[in-house]
Amino acid sequence: MGNIASTEQITATWIVVILYMIIILFFVIRGAIKIKSISDYAVGNITFSPIAVGLALAASMTSAATFIINPGFIALYGISGVLSFGIVMPLAIFVSLVLFTKGFRTYGANVNALTMAQWMGNRYRSKSYALFFAFVSLLLVTFIVLICVGLTQVLANSLNADPIVVLGCIVLFVFGYMMFGGANSMVYTNSIQAVLMFVVAIILLSSGGQYFNEGVSGFFDKLQSIGPNFANWTNPDSLLFRDYFEIVFCQIVIGIAIVCQPHIITKSLLLKSDKDVNRYLTVGVLVLIVFFQVVIVGLFARLYFPDLSVNGNSIPMDSIVSTYVVSRFPVYVGILVILGLISAGLSTLEGLIQSLSSSLTADLFNPLFGKFYYDENKRERQEIIVNKMMIVFLALVSFGLSHQQLLSPNLSVGIFAQNGVYAYFSAAFVPVLFGMFLKDVQLKSVFSASVIALVVHFTAYYGRFLPYMRETVNNPAIASTMAILSSLVVGLGIHYLTKEKISQHV
Repeated sequence: MGNIASTEQITATWIVVILYMIIILFFVIRGAIKIKSISDYAVGNITFSPIAVGLALAASMTSAATFIINPGFIALYGISGVLSFGIVMPLAIFVSLVLFTKGFRTYGANVNALTMAQWMGNRYRSKSYALFFAFVSLLLVTFIVLICVGLTQVLANSLNADPIVVLGCIVLFVFGYMMFGGANSMVYTNSIQAVLMFVVAIILLSSGGQYFNEGVSGFFDKLQSIGPNFANWTNPDSLLFRDYFEIVFCQIVIGIAIVCQPHIITKSLLLKSDKDVNRYLTVGVLVLIVFFQVVIVGLFARLYFPDLSVNGNSIPMDSIVSTYVVSRFPVYVGILVILGLISAGLSTLEGLIQSLSSSLTADLFNPLFGKFYYDENKRERQEIIVNKMMIVFLALVSFGLSHQQLLSPNLSVGIFAQNGVYAYFSAAFVPVLFGMFLKDVQLKSVFSASVIALVVHFTAYYGRFLPYMRETVNNPAIASTMAILSSLVVGLGIHYLTKEKISQHV
C-alpha cells in the first residue's frame, strides 16, 4: 500500500509506544506482587471502585472491533452499517447487560465461580458440562486474532513497518505481561485505557465536522454521491446489511446474547458489594454510548478516500481506519489517536487472555491432568505455572491464525472473528439465561441447547442452504440468530417436558 507515515510520525509513534509499554509494565508488576493463587489471577484480590470496574467493562466490551475493524464495514457499505452496529446492537446490549449482570452476579457469587465454564458446571452440578464449555471457549481465540490483526494494522501503518514483525512483537509483549498481571493489573490498565479511548472517540467523531458545513442534509447528499445505496438505511449491495432482518432482527438477538462472553459478564464479580452494581452499570453504559458511535468514522474515512485508495493502491478493509488516522491528523493528534486505538485493542485482548487462560487451567487442565501433575503442598504455585503454559499455547495459536488473516482475509478478519465468537455465545446463551431466570433446570435441557446451537450455527454458515448464506462472504449474525433461536426452542421444550414428567411421577 506504500509508506504513508512521515519520518516525524514514525519517531513520535516510537517514543509514545515505548512510554505506553513502560506504564503498562508498572501496573502489571504492581498487580503481580499481590497474586498468590489462580483465584487472585482470575478475579483479583484488591477492592476496586465501581467506577474503575465500569470503565474496565466499557473498555473490554468495545475493542479493536469497534474502533478499528467495524468502521471499515461502514466505509464500504454506508449508513445501513451505522444503523446495525451503531444503534440497534448497542441498544440490545444495554438492556441485556442490565438484566444479565444482576442475575449472574447473584449466582456467580453464590456458586463461587472464577470462570464462565466453572459457573456453568457449578450451576448445573456437572463437571462434564464445565469441561464441554472449556473446549467451546477455545472459539474465543478468533476474537484474539481480530484484535492482534487490528493492532498490527494500526502500528504497521504508523511505523511503516513489516506487519508480520509488528504482529510478533505485539504477541510477545501482551501475552508476556499477561502471564503475570491478571485481574489485579487489568482493572487499572483498563481504566486508563478507557479514559484514553474516550478522548480519542471524541477526536475521531469530531474529525468529520467539515462534512457537515451544509448541515445534516448536505452530509447525506455527500454520502449519496458515493453510491446509490450508501446513504440508505438498507444496502442490498452489501454482504451484511441487506435488509431489516439482517440489520434489526439479527442484531437485536446478537446484542442480547453478546453479553454472555466471559470477559464481559464476569466483570461484575470484581465488585465486592451489590450496592456497587448500579453505579458500575451507569458508568459502563454512559461510556459505551460514546464508544459505539465511533463506527460513524467509517463514513468520514469514505468521504476522505472516495475510491478507497491511497497513492494509487487500494486500502484493505481492515486498514481503512488506521490509514485515515495517519493521513488525516497532524502528527501529535495522530499519535494520541493511535494510542487510543492501541488501548481499544489491548483492553479486550487482556480480558480475553486472562479469562481464557484461567478457564483452560481451571476447567480443562485441572480435571483432565490435575491428579497426575499437582502436588497438594505446592498446588497453588503449580497452578500459576500451568496458567502461564496456557498463555504460551494461546500466544502460539493466535500468532499462527493472525498471520494467516493478515495475508489472506476473507473480506475482513471481522468475519473470521464473528464466526467464532458468535458460535460461542450462541452456545452460552440458553444456559446463562435459564441459570438465572428458571428454577429446577435439568442438565439435559441446557446441554442439548448448547450442542444444538453449535450444530445449527456452523451448519447454517458453511452449509449455505439459507437464501442469505450463498455469497462468497456470509454474515455470521444470521447463522448465530438461527442457532440462538433453535437452542432456545430445544432448551425450553426439554425443560417443560421433563418438568411435566417429574410432576406426573410426583
